[in-house]
Amino acid sequence: MASLKGKTIGFGLTGSHCTYHEVFPVLEKLKELGATIVPVLSYTVQKTDTRFGEAAEHIKTIEKITGEPIIMTIPDAEPLGPKRPLDCMVIAPMTGNSTSKFANALTDSPVLMAAKATLRNEKPVVLAISTNDALGLNGVNVMKLMAAKNIYFVPFGQDHPYKKPNSLVSDMTLIPETVEAALDGKQKQPVLIERYHA
Repeated sequence: MASLKGKTIGFGLTGSHCTYHEVFPVLEKLKELGATIVPVLSYTVQKTDTRFGEAAEHIKTIEKITGEPIIMTIPDAEPLGPKRPLDCMVIAPMTGNSTSKFANALTDSPVLMAAKATLRNEKPVVLAISTNDALGLNGVNVMKLMAAKNIYFVPFGQDHPYKKPNSLVSDMTLIPETVEAALDGKQKQPVLIERYHA
């Protein structure tokens, strides 16, 4: 499987605020494996304070872990295509809102622009979904992306099938392995996993 040492990985975060505590350790792991991390934030992540933390604190944490300036605008993300190509682009967490936009070629955030720029270069984009409607109206968008060239999914499962029957969340700890497989042009298997434990 491909090594991450020396690789440049874009890492986009979108507004699933409850999932950040699972994502930050993954950023640290990718750094430990020798990757350069280029962080990219959606506008929601940049500006929204929630019970899961303040936006400014999240930004500080990401800057401290990655040691890289954060991309916060669409114009700053666009050069990741022609001028500063990535080896791989990760979006974690990937909300239902961003999933639906990405599946329908809408590019209205820095994260989606970075993903579009990466696909332009025929490099892999790895999605770690966290959405309450993946088995509802957004299901068609998830499947559309799964069938698309150079798009790979971090294995996911139902996080609470009884309280949130349409919700799917990726196992964020599997991001490094999924990236390694994607760099070899392969989807990490199995894609469907059990996340819920009664």
